[in-house]
Amino acid sequence: MKQKSSFLCSECGYESAKWYGKCPSCGAWNTMEEFREAKQTAPRGTLAKSDRRRNKPLQIDAIETQEEVRLHTGISELDRVLGGGAVKGSFVLVGGEPGIGKSTLLLQMCQEMCRQAKVLYVSGEESLRQIRLRADRLHISSPELFVLAETDLEEMIEETDLLQPDVLIVDSIQTVYKSDLSSAPGNTTQIKECAMTLMQYAKRRGVTIFIVGHVNKEGTLAGPKILEHMVDCVLYFEGEKQISFRCLRAAKNRFGSTNEIGVFEMSDCGLIEVPNPSAAMLSGHPMDASGNCIACTIEGSRPILAEIQALVTKTAYGTPRRMSAGVDYNRMVLLLAILEKRVGLYLSASDAYINVIGGMRLDEPAIDLPIALAVASSYRDQPLPEGVMAFGEVGLTGELRAVTAAAQRIHEAIRLGFSTCIMPQQDIGRMKIPEGFHIIQTRNIAQAIGAAFGAKQ
Repeated sequence: MKQKSSFLCSECGYESAKWYGKCPSCGAWNTMEEFREAKQTAPRGTLAKSDRRRNKPLQIDAIETQEEVRLHTGISELDRVLGGGAVKGSFVLVGGEPGIGKSTLLLQMCQEMCRQAKVLYVSGEESLRQIRLRADRLHISSPELFVLAETDLEEMIEETDLLQPDVLIVDSIQTVYKSDLSSAPGNTTQIKECAMTLMQYAKRRGVTIFIVGHVNKEGTLAGPKILEHMVDCVLYFEGEKQISFRCLRAAKNRFGSTNEIGVFEMSDCGLIEVPNPSAAMLSGHPMDASGNCIACTIEGSRPILAEIQALVTKTAYGTPRRMSAGVDYNRMVLLLAILEKRVGLYLSASDAYINVIGGMRLDEPAIDLPIALAVASSYRDQPLPEGVMAFGEVGLTGELRAVTAAAQRIHEAIRLGFSTCIMPQQDIGRMKIPEGFHIIQTRNIAQAIGAAFGAKQ
């Protein structure tokens, strides 16, 4: 019997019976890859017939809704992002650039999880000796931690059936393959089929499975986009290799919020949790230097203070340069246009550079006002008074718009010793403001800039 073949887009997961040079769904070029369906005969790695029981429809009121059983990872920042711990029987994908610390994070997680569960760590990239050396460096040792170096999915599932662990870690999904498929490991077909088999195994056996996935040069997970739809939770481990700080974000989470982040610092002994990211991000803040402003952003339920720096200098080219790191480039260009039109800062003849200290990426609209204040400070070559922080969204007419969680932002600024907050005009509730802390509410960006340079120190 001839095998059926179809074509799958590696960017969006669009499936078609014929090949296209340009994907009809997402418009990407040369992303349609041939996918051959596996034969109907069940290979060794598929689930046994006893596990493939027939599903019957149930009335919605008859479905049990007891609270999920969660396994605590022993890393509070990771538990925060997962929503309180790893849910039993869940399928979690951890993505990030090679060398960012994904394997280190999961191996450190094993130390605590082995106290309450049996863990099998399967590596397709490292030998057993390499894993042992890394575990010794991280001071990880437990009789409940088992390590396997294997890339064949059928062999991996056989060993898992024999060991019956509570947690299975696969590092990484790009190295795993099914022997009954003709494509090479890392191919779209292999990744999709292997992930589907592991997902079924997690749901049927109640095993919590973590898989590691690398990202490509565009910053998205390598392999088909459908991989993100299969899993229960998608975690992105972000950061610059030259900077010690790392951020763990949840792009998808069926058992918790997708807005929480965890902050870590890479050291010689592995990843160290950063329980107070604001203080860590502000360490080394320059005194009496123009072109910087402290912003307060909300990541999930956590307010974080970050330093935004701007450099505005006369251009030596016909067209001024614009560069940004940590903020959206198009948003930066928009704010520069607003400052020139509504405030009168002549930026058309100046290069402008924006940077967020610590390697963080800020996408919230509340950072508009701090960016504008930092640019104005650098343009005037006049530093903002010490102890000033700001937040607020800037509209195209130069008006300031209210943002969410204003009271939380102010409370974080007070906790870290700031004396002045510049913000849009909005209600902050019944928050108790301590003596000596000043809140300056302004209607537009011009008033905010004028108030910033005349703020009380």
